Amino acid sequence: MQVTETLNEGLKRGYAITLTADELDAKVHEKLAEAQPEVEMKGFRKGKVPMALLRKQFGQRLLGESMQEAIDGAMSKHFEDTGDRPAMQPEVKMTNEDWSEGDDVHVEMNYEKLPDVPEIDLTDLSVNKPVAKASDEDVEEALRNLAETAQDFKERQDGVKSKDGDQVVIDFVGKVDGEAFEGGAAEDYPLTLGSNSFIPGFEEQLVGVTKGEEKAVEVTFPEEYGAENLAGKAAVFDVTVKEVKKPVAAEIDDELAKKFGAEDLEGLKGQIRERLEAEYQGAARQVVKRRLLDVLDEKVQFDLPPSLVDAEAKQIAHQLYHEDNPDDHGHDHGEIEPTDEHKTLAERRVRLGLLLAEIGNQHEVQVTDAEMTQAIMNQARQYPGQERAFFDFVRQNQQMQQQLRAPIFEDKVVDVILEKAKVEENEVAKEDLQKMLDELDEV
Repeated sequence: MQVTETLNEGLKRGYAITLTADELDAKVHEKLAEAQPEVEMKGFRKGKVPMALLRKQFGQRLLGESMQEAIDGAMSKHFEDTGDRPAMQPEVKMTNEDWSEGDDVHVEMNYEKLPDVPEIDLTDLSVNKPVAKASDEDVEEALRNLAETAQDFKERQDGVKSKDGDQVVIDFVGKVDGEAFEGGAAEDYPLTLGSNSFIPGFEEQLVGVTKGEEKAVEVTFPEEYGAENLAGKAAVFDVTVKEVKKPVAAEIDDELAKKFGAEDLEGLKGQIRERLEAEYQGAARQVVKRRLLDVLDEKVQFDLPPSLVDAEAKQIAHQLYHEDNPDDHGHDHGEIEPTDEHKTLAERRVRLGLLLAEIGNQHEVQVTDAEMTQAIMNQARQYPGQERAFFDFVRQNQQMQQQLRAPIFEDKVVDVILEKAKVEENEVAKEDLQKMLDELDEV
């Protein structure tokens, strides 16, 4: 086997591989000799079939198999000897397309190698981390919001008209073509106007009613309505308004606390403070991570494989296109040409991805099976009722597994770096922390 370098330009490499006819023939003979003891053929005892007959019977099939194995072996040995790691699948093609048995095999292999990532002293890195504490005012504000979500309804004075957001207690009977239909009647039904829990157009017609009023509500069932006998049909609901109630926030007391699983109001305040500070810590984590990546991006420079940058730029352009065109769910929009801005962002992502991968390997960072299972479970919750199918899909899809594993690995590497770097904490107000978080989305 002869391997000759034909290209050495930056990270690009090219090699000509020659597999001689004698080497290929020897490989075929080796396979036949290995199989001979187990071969049975009419007229011969097991293991006694002549080699010439075996070659005639199986030689052609083993020829292609041997050729592929020899080339794969040559590639593996090349990468082992050189230490090169291809950025993407090497491009391999046979150059003598008029090949026939007895000829040498000529193959051309081209690839871009991953660059040598320079080592950095993590203890030399410095980054500022914002820290926000939950103030008493923050807790009180969250309490008021909770009270609003746990709102009660208080009866309005007689004669006062209902408003959007009010609750009306009604009796109703629905009819289609003058005939009442099954499931179309109820008594003392509490309906919150604006909740969109009834047929479109129903709740709007009850805005402005008063206690004791009777009203005929005319609606049309949607074409896609679940009951086929009602879909698309016009209906009239005879409604009697028995009460009109206005929304009122729940009292901030021990009873409210119990509704949210706390023993008393002080216990609820403690839970709220913990939740708020966990949210602030999550936001601060995003900010300090971005700052750390900015420091690494400025500190470390090295050549990048053009193929990886191009692929990443196209992915960014595709993703941003769909964010800007959410109604376009297909992929028949043609190729989206990346801009210079996309390419600059792609270079940053590829550079940081290679750097974090190298640091992770140096510090033996691993994503555990438990962490992967948790990540899959989190994703599966987006598909209620189909969790099992989603699990099976992920198990069979290596690309999906990598998409789930990558952010976990990245976060664990960031943790390693932050443990060794100089991290200066700076206390800030929650408003300032939110501003920092908003600025991350703008970059």
